[in-house]
Amino acid sequence: MLVAALLIGLLFAVLGSGLWIGLSLLGVAIFAMEFLTSRPAGDSMAFTVWGATSSWTLTALPLFLWMGEILFRSKLSEDMFKGLAPWLERLPGRLLHVNIIGCTIFAAVSGSSAATCATIGKIALPELKKRGYPDDITLGTLAGAGTLGLMIPPSIIMIVYGVAANVSIAKLFIAGVLPGLLLAALFMGYVMVWSLLHPDAIPAASEKTSFVQKLYASRHLIPVVALIALVLGSVYLGIATATEAAAFGVAGSLILARIEGSLTWSTFKEGLLGATRVYCMIGLILAGASFLTLSMGFIGLPRHLAEFVGSLNLSPFMLILALTGLFIVLGCFLDGISMVVLTMAVLLPTVQKAGIDLIWFGIFIIVVVEMAQITPPVGFNLFVLQGLTKKEISYIARTAMPLFLLMLVAVLLLYLFPSIVTALPKMMT
Repeated sequence: MLVAALLIGLLFAVLGSGLWIGLSLLGVAIFAMEFLTSRPAGDSMAFTVWGATSSWTLTALPLFLWMGEILFRSKLSEDMFKGLAPWLERLPGRLLHVNIIGCTIFAAVSGSSAATCATIGKIALPELKKRGYPDDITLGTLAGAGTLGLMIPPSIIMIVYGVAANVSIAKLFIAGVLPGLLLAALFMGYVMVWSLLHPDAIPAASEKTSFVQKLYASRHLIPVVALIALVLGSVYLGIATATEAAAFGVAGSLILARIEGSLTWSTFKEGLLGATRVYCMIGLILAGASFLTLSMGFIGLPRHLAEFVGSLNLSPFMLILALTGLFIVLGCFLDGISMVVLTMAVLLPTVQKAGIDLIWFGIFIIVVVEMAQITPPVGFNLFVLQGLTKKEISYIARTAMPLFLLMLVAVLLLYLFPSIVTALPKMMT
């Protein structure tokens, strides 16, 4: 635990110096490898950084980011708000729900928390700011709802867990649907309560509309819905992988932007450069986090923590409570996939001995990994939003704290009502 405290302190100090986040993570990892292990840092860093940034599955991320940039620079993002606004005018919080609804829909395409947060952020943040919505609730809901990219299938981390635990990936996918919708409902409920407590912070609805007028306004949603159907349909019909679907999304976005007349050489170039800048930021963070993960593995920190929890012989509830704490701590250092890879071999025997269903445990792991996406210092959604808004990580983390607490509530609900997870997979057998 002394080593953990040392590395956390060092990471906070380096981040506080103003150094780029990715370089901060690399610096702490180099320190850990050089002074706390016998392994040379140079060759390990080269192989790890190359492996982290050259993965084929990662190519979906810049494509989805580019799709978001195209939508951001076209009238499609504004049209999405025009189409949704009349339907949300009577709902407390009004257009703040677009963050959550947009992330829920896009999560079914991307499988990535960072891609979901960055893409919806590019579309939603400028529109909400223009309409006068407060920054704190806007950023907090986007950071929290962006984590749904890990829960709602297809999810890369579900595939990793399914392989590690030797359970059906198809059952994991279907098991994530209801918990994902539960989280979205909790987030929307929070927005409603916050809005009722802060009525002056939410801009008033521009005008009251009849049902017929709402239907007429929904015509603005047709291009966006068509694009979503193209991307989602290509994945769920088995026509394309997530990466190929992202390419379809880019092509569809370009065609729609051209049809409506907002695609020029200037907007094309700006969109491409904007996506490149955001991806380079995320890619450097991924590289730094991967090398930090490797150094943690050589030190043995995740394994020692997992072995300690396994040796306590806890009841199922206390075991889940302890594992929640464990993964929150690990989330300070590691990305989600790394947490799963480094701990499952040690934890699974303990979990099976406690009689916990492995499908349910997989969804539990996804929720606690989602929590790690919005906890500093290594919270990927916080990094993404910092890159988009230039605001301090600490400020964004504070705005996301209520969503973090709601994820804890979700863990409790999943434990008390396990059928939320297991009902749909049982229908497949």
